[in-house]
Amino acid sequence: MKRIYQYILLLFTCTMLASTACAQVTVEAKLDSAGIFIGQRMGMSLEVSADKGKAVELPHYDSLQQVVPGVEFVGAEPVDTEYVNDGKRMILRTKYYVTSFDTALYLIPGLNVKVAGKNYASNKMAMKVLTYEIDTVNIDKIFPIKDVMEPPFSWADWKLVFWLSVLAVILAVVLIYVAIRLKDNKPIIRRIKLKQRIAPHKAAMQKIEHIKAENLVQSEDQKEYYTQLTDTLRQYMKERYGFNATEMTTFEIIHELENVNDPEAIAELKELFETADLVKFAKYSTLINENDRNLVSAIEYINQTKQEEETKPQPEEIVVVEKRSKVAKIVLIASVATASVVLVCVLGYLFYRLNFLLM
Repeated sequence: MKRIYQYILLLFTCTMLASTACAQVTVEAKLDSAGIFIGQRMGMSLEVSADKGKAVELPHYDSLQQVVPGVEFVGAEPVDTEYVNDGKRMILRTKYYVTSFDTALYLIPGLNVKVAGKNYASNKMAMKVLTYEIDTVNIDKIFPIKDVMEPPFSWADWKLVFWLSVLAVILAVVLIYVAIRLKDNKPIIRRIKLKQRIAPHKAAMQKIEHIKAENLVQSEDQKEYYTQLTDTLRQYMKERYGFNATEMTTFEIIHELENVNDPEAIAELKELFETADLVKFAKYSTLINENDRNLVSAIEYINQTKQEEETKPQPEEIVVVEKRSKVAKIVLIASVATASVVLVCVLGYLFYRLNFLLM
């Protein structure tokens, strides 16, 4: 019975030790080398191991802050995180850079790390700063301090200045132009192009000449021929008499024409439209002389019903002069004010930037 209790106690102890080992936080720090010369940088590595999910706060130093008297902080690398033990543990690594300008042996205390609200300190480190040995015998090998060197030209530094200068010139030109227009109070001039109007019968005859030129009368595509011929007549009627013949059926067109044309002209036109309907919708085939007769009927109908118009010279262009409205004037004034403010801001920033680059 006593041995059983011993085994249970041993198992409990091992479990507690394992749990403590898993929850243990380790903080290690080391220097890249034992010593440096005055003004050189020394790398100071820091490694923290803790359970995953624990809040870890690493040491933070401001630029040129003294880690210890005589040792200054100059920079740090980003923190690198690694997960181990199937993701249960995490290892955080970073490196701080320090320098010194006094020869001495410096003792750097342990770096303080806070994990889950508790403080943990790393091991202490020793850093030796050495000075250069000056050869006082061979003085000719000692050179004076070099003059300040001008930095090389970089387009990246001057690119913004260049484009802002271009913007300033454009703003200045636009501002001057608008200000002059506003001062002169010139009216707004618009030019309207006029399209020459062609008499309805002339437009119809031009389309019929086009049908002749394409030789559609003798073409095997009779549907295309009659479509173009009837569309020409429909458009002519629409412009000549004012009713929308392009959207009407043959019956509706003939009914409208009975009020304005003689019965003989309507009869020939009715025969033309009925033949066209048979060709387009019933696949009716016509003879060549029938096509010629219908073309002649269309031409005769246009010539019989055409209306001669007085030929008056029409202007190709109309010039409309408008006085600038009050609203337009307010908009111009607001534009001038806005452009002036933007120009002043751009010039101010250019002056500041040039002064900074030329220092």
